[in-house]
Amino acid sequence: MEKILETAYAKINLGLDVLGKRPDGYHEVRMVMQSIGLSDAVELEESEVLVVETDNGGLAGGPGNLAWKAATLLAERCGKIPNVHIRLKKKIFLAAGLAGGSSDAAAVLRGLNRLWQLGLQVTELETLAAELGSDIPFCIAGGTALAEGRGELLRKLPEAPSLTLVLAKPKLEVSTGWVYGNFRQEQVAQRPDIDGIIKALEQGAVAPLLASCGNVLESVTIPAYPVIAQIKERMLAAGAEYALMSGSGPTVFAVAKDEKESKQILAALTDLDLETAVTTTVKKERI
Repeated sequence: MEKILETAYAKINLGLDVLGKRPDGYHEVRMVMQSIGLSDAVELEESEVLVVETDNGGLAGGPGNLAWKAATLLAERCGKIPNVHIRLKKKIFLAAGLAGGSSDAAAVLRGLNRLWQLGLQVTELETLAAELGSDIPFCIAGGTALAEGRGELLRKLPEAPSLTLVLAKPKLEVSTGWVYGNFRQEQVAQRPDIDGIIKALEQGAVAPLLASCGNVLESVTIPAYPVIAQIKERMLAAGAEYALMSGSGPTVFAVAKDEKESKQILAALTDLDLETAVTTTVKKERI
């Protein structure tokens, strides 16, 4: 029996700006999104019924799982019965601002496209993905991209320079809906320079890239969870070139010069109760 294997890469936001509230209730965003090496393994094979199995006790595999929803949606649109067994081997932190569930769903869409030999193009998969969630279209191909609208309008950008990243997530879960619901423009002290990020990517220049990064959602999440600011301060004091919360949080990523510095940053966090990982930026999927 054929088994399809897909890698579901996490993402960080190099820049995240919120422009305002839309008539449909979503927020208008402008973000530069970047795939990173921390990833889940997704296995798919034919089955008698739809099953989503996870190896993380904190994540249910039933109809509420985005992987289940992705399989159901694609089957509906293509006239298939979603009799497939999906196994999620989780490495991406849960509820972390790293798009773990979104990336799993994107991997299911890519994998079923192969398993069922549908021949759908990337843009077709991205359009389907937009019906499931705002981060999922980006996760279809990943890499480096500008995301606008509610996150579903994508423009591929030049690949980011290779960066060594230290990730740290406190043992708490942050609701994305709560963060956006409590976002207030007047509380933002500093906005990212999205155009500056794009220009730096075009030039392949790390220093101007980091100088332009930022995340306006820190204005909501950090006051509610001060440990996020503490993590950032520790990372920078340990030598990190830059530190920023990803997405709606609570994960913080730091940019390290090299492996030695990444170890110094991790050592500075050991007395805090955190999930941590060291990874790098990765390029887009070749679909």
